[in-house]
Amino acid sequence: MERLLAERECERLIYRYCHLIDHGEAAKVSDLFTDDGVWASPEVTRDGKDKIAKAFQARQDNTARMSRHVCSTPMIDIEDADTAKGVTYLQLYRHDGEPGRRFSPLDNLPEFVAEYHDVFAKTPDGWRFKSRKFVGAFARAQA
Repeated sequence: MERLLAERECERLIYRYCHLIDHGEAAKVSDLFTDDGVWASPEVTRDGKDKIAKAFQARQDNTARMSRHVCSTPMIDIEDADTAKGVTYLQLYRHDGEPGRRFSPLDNLPEFVAEYHDVFAKTPDGWRFKSRKFVGAFARAQA
């Protein structure tokens, strides 16, 4: 039962990350990471909660961007009582337009199809991302 609860808490962390970004609260994303957490993509690595917070504050400040992170099929493996690893598929839809709008155009394809490769750590505040790595698989062709 403990394993199932840990898997579920890690899964909810994945969904919380997406919800915060997509609903104007990206600055809170750093709270989902350990103090020494790392967020990485092929272009940039942000190590430490302060750098992660700064980057996601910039995302929150971009009120012209509407996004939806569609995450699915999280595969979480509990390594031990305090560590887990996971892979989640991601489809990212985004559009920059007039701030405050309710809808954005859909160009049929997501911006990216990718995976998040995560390492989770159990902390006194619950499970957190120790690292989150964006691994692209498909990207929309640039015009």
